[in-house]
Amino acid sequence: MLYPLSTLTLGPLLIGQGRYVRRVTPRLPEPEGERRGLTGTGPDLKLLILGDSAAAGVGVEHQDEALSGRLAAQLGQQFRLHWALEAETGRTSGDVLTALAQVPDDRFDVVLVSVGVNDVTGRTGDRQWLTHLAELSAQLGQRFGARHILFTAIPPMHWFPALPQPLRWYLGLRARQLNALLEAYCGDTAGAYFLSVTYPLEPAAMAADGFHPGRDAYGVWAEHAAGVICELAPTSAR
Repeated sequence: MLYPLSTLTLGPLLIGQGRYVRRVTPRLPEPEGERRGLTGTGPDLKLLILGDSAAAGVGVEHQDEALSGRLAAQLGQQFRLHWALEAETGRTSGDVLTALAQVPDDRFDVVLVSVGVNDVTGRTGDRQWLTHLAELSAQLGQRFGARHILFTAIPPMHWFPALPQPLRWYLGLRARQLNALLEAYCGDTAGAYFLSVTYPLEPAAMAADGFHPGRDAYGVWAEHAAGVICELAPTSAR
């Protein structure tokens, strides 16, 4: 009830603040570097990283410093890791579904998904959000053979330095609502996991735009994801 009421009462102010943020916030590029690779020794493990600008590594200069590079480095210590990155700035959950349909069929043991920030800013509805999550899970399981799908929680948007108040509070509220739906969905869906990451809440952990993860935040995300994947690995690796 609070979210629609806030939308109604604060609408003009929020629209104005949103336009201001888009105008003054620097648009950071996606980092350079490989988007697939093979690293490490041990049992084979195939990993797909899927999603939005955070999955793509926006906020650092090279993929080695981003989620893909940091996660590959950690998992490569225990596995012969085959990894691929399919991500792009601006993608909503619906956009990720559309892009996934164009990816050639392959096999992955684990898929790490990062979506939600653009669903918050783009005002994706509850029903549509849940439908997209279910369709993503179905595609990843049926076409890509994924046994485990890790859905990363939407980050704490109520803390993003780039956002002025009350826009920061408003988007944070919606992020928490979508996260609650995501966590419940994962709890009810076999093979789906809610990956909740406790990021360092300090400006130094963020990128220069105050909106994307910085090197430290990507490190925390990768470390947490690697721990979960290693726990799942005995039933994942082929």
